[in-house]
Amino acid sequence: MAHPLSGANLGTLATVTGRSGLPSKVGAGAMIGLAALARWPFSTAEKLVMESRLPKLEDMPPPVFILGHWRSGTTHLYNIMCQSGQWGFVPPVATGLPWDLFGLARVFNPLLERALPEHRYIDNIPVNPDSPQEDEIAIANMSEASFYHAIYFPAAFAENINRGLFFEGCSAADIRGWRRQFTYFLRKLYLHQGERRLLIKNPVYTARPQMLREMFPGAKFVHIHRNPYDVFVSMQNFYKKLLKEFALQSYDHVDIDETVLSVFERMMNDYEKQTEAFSNEELVEIRYDDLDADPMAAVETVYSSLGLPGFVEARGAFEQYLASVKSFKKNEFAYSDEAARKVEARLGAFIEKWGYQRPGDKKEQQNASVQTEDATDKAAHEPSTLDEARGARHGETAA
Repeated sequence: MAHPLSGANLGTLATVTGRSGLPSKVGAGAMIGLAALARWPFSTAEKLVMESRLPKLEDMPPPVFILGHWRSGTTHLYNIMCQSGQWGFVPPVATGLPWDLFGLARVFNPLLERALPEHRYIDNIPVNPDSPQEDEIAIANMSEASFYHAIYFPAAFAENINRGLFFEGCSAADIRGWRRQFTYFLRKLYLHQGERRLLIKNPVYTARPQMLREMFPGAKFVHIHRNPYDVFVSMQNFYKKLLKEFALQSYDHVDIDETVLSVFERMMNDYEKQTEAFSNEELVEIRYDDLDADPMAAVETVYSSLGLPGFVEARGAFEQYLASVKSFKKNEFAYSDEAARKVEARLGAFIEKWGYQRPGDKKEQQNASVQTEDATDKAAHEPSTLDEARGARHGETAA
């Protein structure tokens, strides 16, 4: 079980390798295949036994989905919200053995817990048996349409990225297959988590909120965004580390910078188009900077905006968790003018829309803040002008 794909079924492995080629890391590929073959009778038996015991999709409360491009703070928000105890979430064992959650997973769970890394491969966030995970790792073990197949099988990197994120090149049958496996996994997860409303975090779903809304009437969505400059340099690290750790084929040909920029641009354009008709009660957007500066206020905004119960009762648990990660050290990356120019050329529309600036422009931002304060002080000595401004604002409010 050294590789995340060791929890896959034979059908998924056959389809993905048929499209992407066999692993060039023969030993790792053989172990993945043997694990799938050895688990096959148990996975099949679990599916037959559990199907009649699982709840129907329409009998489950609609999930709450946390959206946002990778490295935008989705994990931090997910970890905080899961402290309340009110949510069902994706534990590590469910990502590794989604087909065997009620059988082999219970037998092997102690071994899996000991095999967990001390922290995530891409940053310093600790991993323990109760750490909430994104479900995409599980979906990669169940469906041939997954973002992570681009990481595992980079020989067909671009094709797997486009299929796994945007369903580009997928047939109607392929998409139906993804939906079937996705809902099967959520039904199992709901039962496994004590029939608590599911809180799902997955950056991939930022590209398909409309589909999720149609699949789960009444679902709620949280979108968190971060300065694209920060996202870009952090994603360079993200791809380098994951490819080094999990790629089963050579990835020398992968253009990481172009991948980050093109995926960000397309994903956010899709997100904006698809959420135009979403109401304020369905979707709330927050900034990573706000979550980082005042996490309690940001989480309260999420709860109040979406009409979610339980914030007051969970305040103590939130505060206790936040105190425990107060000393967490974030990754730090150097910025270059070249990287900044790349981001501005491709993602300038989002930088402008969300009001971000180059991280190196903080001094300029501070100067602008001082100038604003000076202007405010000056206005304070001009009562007639200030009174007129106040009167105009009151008039607008009344109107």
